[in-house]
Amino acid sequence: MAIKPVGINTVLGTSTTSARTLAISQQSQDLRVVAETVGCHVAIGTLPVATEQDFYVAVGEPEEIAIGMPASQRVVGVTTGTTTILDFPEGTGCPFAIGEAVTLTVTGQSALDFSHKIVTDVNTSAGVGGYFSTRITVDHDSSSGPAFNSPYAELRKSIMVAVKSETGTGKAFIQQVQTS
Repeated sequence: MAIKPVGINTVLGTSTTSARTLAISQQSQDLRVVAETVGCHVAIGTLPVATEQDFYVAVGEPEEIAIGMPASQRVVGVTTGTTTILDFPEGTGCPFAIGEAVTLTVTGQSALDFSHKIVTDVNTSAGVGGYFSTRITVDHDSSSGPAFNSPYAELRKSIMVAVKSETGTGKAFIQQVQTS
């Protein structure tokens, strides 16, 4: 089996209390974790906290953890406000669920970018003028942002990884990978 790195490698210091990474835009369905000097427990999610009940990674035993299929969607409209409404192309549907975290990247308009914000609503209206599951609301205050005027914008599911060692301090190396 061969693995191919995807995205950037994240190094997180471990201790006997849970520590969490910054948001990671999910691009793969597998996460490789290597414990440097002490074994650690690993939790993955929206705002995870690692405990002794979570997945254990032993020193010198790299583990590949399945994190589910990545989700992304092109964004064709942004309505700014105290919450942000995102429109997807007609007929594409919404790959995100309420409660998931998402990260937006807008080409040429970085003022509209945000990282790891929570989906609060998926519009499933079916009436005239409805968006038929192609519009979502995200808990992000974009009221000071400019009007959307970009040739391309992408919304991607994001995760965080938390680690906690059993004893002592060390490092955990965290990398999305593809296996072949």
